[in-house]
Amino acid sequence: MRVIGIDPGSKVCGYGVLEVQNGEVTHIQSGCIIPKPSLPLNQRLKVIYDGISKVIDLHSPDVMSIEDVFFAKNAKSAIKLGQARGVAILAGSNAEISIYEYAPTRVKLALTGRGRANKAEVQSMLTMLLGVDEWQTQDASDAVAIAFCHINISQIEKKLGKEFIQPRRKRRRFTIDDLPS
Repeated sequence: MRVIGIDPGSKVCGYGVLEVQNGEVTHIQSGCIIPKPSLPLNQRLKVIYDGISKVIDLHSPDVMSIEDVFFAKNAKSAIKLGQARGVAILAGSNAEISIYEYAPTRVKLALTGRGRANKAEVQSMLTMLLGVDEWQTQDASDAVAIAFCHINISQIEKKLGKEFIQPRRKRRRFTIDDLPS
């Protein structure tokens, strides 16, 4: 199975391609798509789409894993991030590959065992597991981590079944309508 991981961003979009055969994970390629900052947003999104499409055409992944949205303090930044995610998902959809989304904390948990690990811990774990000494950028290593997360989770689901990997159950919040009259 070959997996492309995407760390979306409108200024820097990281990607990483991993392959797993017989339980061994191999780093194929990682890097960043960096549109010129002077370009308007619509043209930067086109550069990201074209770049991801080229990587997909070059490596023919079976699966795309992409970082899920998270809450940002700045609404404009969150919207731009969503648009970058959208063009990445569109590139994967046009290539007819399966797409999986993972929250940043789930990626860190699958890789380091801690959902609140910092980027340096993630990079050092990837270096240890894949033997890659230097990463082009943190965005590239984050994309590889997202791909690695999918590989880990899919292998566990295959062995144990999907019902064993359930997210934490959320507590029910009570409202005024729940009170007896």
